[in-house]
Parts: sequence; structure tokens; C-alpha cells
Amino acid sequence: MVPDTAQTERRTRDLRPWLIYGAFIAVGAALDTASRHFPTAMPFFLPWEFNWPMYLATGLGLGWYVRGLRRLSSARRPHPLRIALYIIGVLSLYAMLQTHIDFYAQRVFFVHRAAHFVLHHAGAFLIALSWPGAALSAGMPRGLRPVLLWRPLSRVVDVLQHPAVAPVLFVGLLYLWLLPSLHTRVMLDSNLYDLMNWSMTINGIMFWCLVLDPRPKPPARLSHLKRGLMILLIELPQMALGAVLSLSRTNYYPVYDICGRVLDVPALSDQHYGGLIIWLPGTLTSFAAMIFVLMTMHRCELRAEARGAAKNVDSAAPQPA
Repeated sequence: MVPDTAQTERRTRDLRPWLIYGAFIAVGAALDTASRHFPTAMPFFLPWEFNWPMYLATGLGLGWYVRGLRRLSSARRPHPLRIALYIIGVLSLYAMLQTHIDFYAQRVFFVHRAAHFVLHHAGAFLIALSWPGAALSAGMPRGLRPVLLWRPLSRVVDVLQHPAVAPVLFVGLLYLWLLPSLHTRVMLDSNLYDLMNWSMTINGIMFWCLVLDPRPKPPARLSHLKRGLMILLIELPQMALGAVLSLSRTNYYPVYDICGRVLDVPALSDQHYGGLIIWLPGTLTSFAAMIFVLMTMHRCELRAEARGAAKNVDSAAPQPA
């Protein structure tokens, strides 16, 4: 009996995603086992301490994004620059938490601050700038799409992205995790350490998606004026914190001596470098965000004027008898 070619191809097509997911989980299991038993033998670009949630989030985020790009029509497909920004942003998050950079971040304060700058600012900024929602939605399994519209989740997002809450939460988390007493506990507790990294990453993506929305209001949540005000609200407290840490003569984070500094950097110099990372790159990120908001506002105004002119032309055109 000759098998139905179309049916065979359909079964192969249905089976292919499960094979890909299986291979993805197998690679993760191999990395997990290797990092547990042979951490010092792992290359620098592989995990020092494997983290399943981060591996799944970044791997599935990239996979669903690529799959979504293939499904979107050419008219809806994002510009190649936006695609590159998303990939770089996701890979930068992965690099901070799933390579040996994380080993140094647990033992050197300024490396820790550089990693958190990527998680909370640079990497999250690039992901928001890429505006990946359409491609991710098109690429994820159909059963997961209703979760994005789940009302309790939408209400939580509405609260977290409220203009009175978002900037306070953005700066508040930065200050919270740097409270010396709490920071000491965090660096000695792996669960708290993971919570800190996840909260900074998720909050950074949510905040920058709110500010860097390329659309006018509506459908964007905020007007361009409110976005600009939010950028100013987060900039000054960051500058103040960075200045205190980079100019202070007191070592606020002796926990890095307990963990064992792996770089030959004096404690105060380490703290000063970390403060400068909060102060200068953080300010530059806010400056870049302000430029983007102004450019987006100008572009939206030009489009509105073009639409208004087109309506006037249509209304002035002679009507057929």
C-alpha cells in the first residue's frame, strides 16, 4: 500500500516543532549537568551556574521570534535593524546571566553593576526599541497567546506601567537591591540573587517598552510629554546614587571580600567604578531615550499633518454631479 505523501508530510511538519523543543531541552540538560559537575572546565561563554528559567526565556524568546518573522507578511515584518536590536538585546541578557560574566559579577562590585546596567538598561532598552510584540505573538504556540490577554495579567501590567508607578518602581528597585544590608543577603543567597536579576530584567523591559513605544497616544499608553517627564524622573535619582557610591570614602559592600574578589581591585576603587557605571552610562541611556521620544513625537506630528492635508484635499475636491 503506497503511503499518502501529503499525509506523511503533514505528520513530519507536526512532529518537527516537538523535535526542536526536545533538542532544546536536551542541550539545556547537558549544560546544566556540565555546569554542576565541571564548572571550571566550562568555556567562558558557557554557564558558570546554569539557570533554567533564563535559558528557557532567552532560547524560546529567540526561537519564537524567528518563527514569527517567517509567519508575518512582508508588510508587517519589522525592519532589519529592529530585528538586529532584538537579537542583540536578548543575547546580551543571556551573556550577563548564563556565561562566566555572572561568576565575576558575584565577586566584583563594578562587574555586578555593569551586568545590571545591561539587564536593567542597555539590553532591556534594545529589546524595547525593537518592538518585538507582533513577531513573538505570531511565533509562540497558539495555546499560549490567550495568556497575553488574560485579564488578571493585563491588570497587573496596567498597574506596573501606570505613569505614577513605573518611574518609582524603576528607580526603587535599583535602590532596594543596593541597600547594603539587603545586598549582603542577596549575594549570599542564590534564590534572592535570582529574584534580584529577574526583577531588574523584567522591570527594565516593561519600563522601556512604555517609554519607547513608537506609536502615538492612542494606542500607546502615554503621551510623549509624559514619557519625557518619566525619563527625567528616573535620571536624577540614578545620578545621585551613582555620585554617592563613586565619591564616598566608606566601603558599603564588604560582602565582596567575603565572596572573594577575583580581580585585584581595592574595595573602595571597586565601589567607585560601580558608582560611575550607575552615574554615567545610566545618564546616557536616559539621554538616548529622550532623543528617541522627541524623534517619535516629531514623526507622529508629521504623519498627523499629512493625514489632515489629505482630508482637506479630499473635501475640497469637486463632487460629481
